[in-house]
Amino acid sequence: MSFVNAALHAVPSPHSLPAYEPSTETVRELRGEISLRLDLRHAGVRQVTLRYELLGEAGLPVVFVAGGISAHRHVVASEIFPENGWANALAQAGRALDPARRRLLAIDYVGADGKLDVPLETADQADAIVQLLDALKIERLHAFVGYSYGALVGLQLAARHPARLRKLIAVSGAHRAHPYASAWRALQRKAVALGQLQCADAQGLSLARQFAMLSYRTPEEFDERFDAAPEIINGRVRCAAEDYLDAAGAQYVARTPVTAYLRLSESIDLHRLDPTQVGVPTVVVAVEGDRLVPLADSVALVEGLGTHGQLRVLRSPYGHDAFLKETDRIDSILVAALRDADRNETGETA
Repeated sequence: MSFVNAALHAVPSPHSLPAYEPSTETVRELRGEISLRLDLRHAGVRQVTLRYELLGEAGLPVVFVAGGISAHRHVVASEIFPENGWANALAQAGRALDPARRRLLAIDYVGADGKLDVPLETADQADAIVQLLDALKIERLHAFVGYSYGALVGLQLAARHPARLRKLIAVSGAHRAHPYASAWRALQRKAVALGQLQCADAQGLSLARQFAMLSYRTPEEFDERFDAAPEIINGRVRCAAEDYLDAAGAQYVARTPVTAYLRLSESIDLHRLDPTQVGVPTVVVAVEGDRLVPLADSVALVEGLGTHGQLRVLRSPYGHDAFLKETDRIDSILVAALRDADRNETGETA
């Protein structure tokens, strides 16, 4: 059986996509927070605040949506919260995650506010989500859609609490942190530490983010976008990609506490689980050229999942960031995966 299924159609730019267009149906929006006692793997029991956003009418199937470590609870723009969400393009009317058809639930990760300066694990995030589901009286998620760090959290949820979700779609995330990717992140954290020693926290975090951008994308994309001769400015050579990297760093610093970045980065490296323990039907989406989650790791994950696993592979110049850029292709995968979840739910309730 072949695991590889590569779509070929054109990819729109997310910057040109429209803001959320509400359906003719009423969409209910709720943003809140809960206080919970969380037994952290490396720091014991802590009282933490978990912030969430729930979009969609009560009674619709609930889909949990989780992104990378810089994602948050605001997935898509809405009438009450009109600012664009981090996955705005994937939750438009007519998409698989259309909030008129499915109820979307998302959180700010534990530690994202920078107030919890202890080691965190993806399993801690999964346990926090279970407490949130209890508080919201959601017995079982229709599906969990996780991208990057969110995929790691989803795998932990499916392994630790399989009764709480019907289906997992894990995009650009595997059962372990690859050693090459961990080494890359370790250097990013050292850039932050160097900035802190110089009383230049923002500069250190900006540099770490710029290093990260190189790991998220591919040489092929940079060759296409930045193939221009360097310039000499004030006696220094400046390459064509530096404006792009500087802007990415500044944008990240403006919204991310240093402690949050450090602890969530570490959390990726602490992630590890046995795929055979995942007892939920899982679609694993891998990207050829992803430098952080190599295709071989996704194949190993699916092999470990056995009959629960299915692999979809995309070819994309965007590497690890393909889930944010390949909107149509990711949506087509979600449509098929959630259709299967719909059928399973109908069969169980018949």
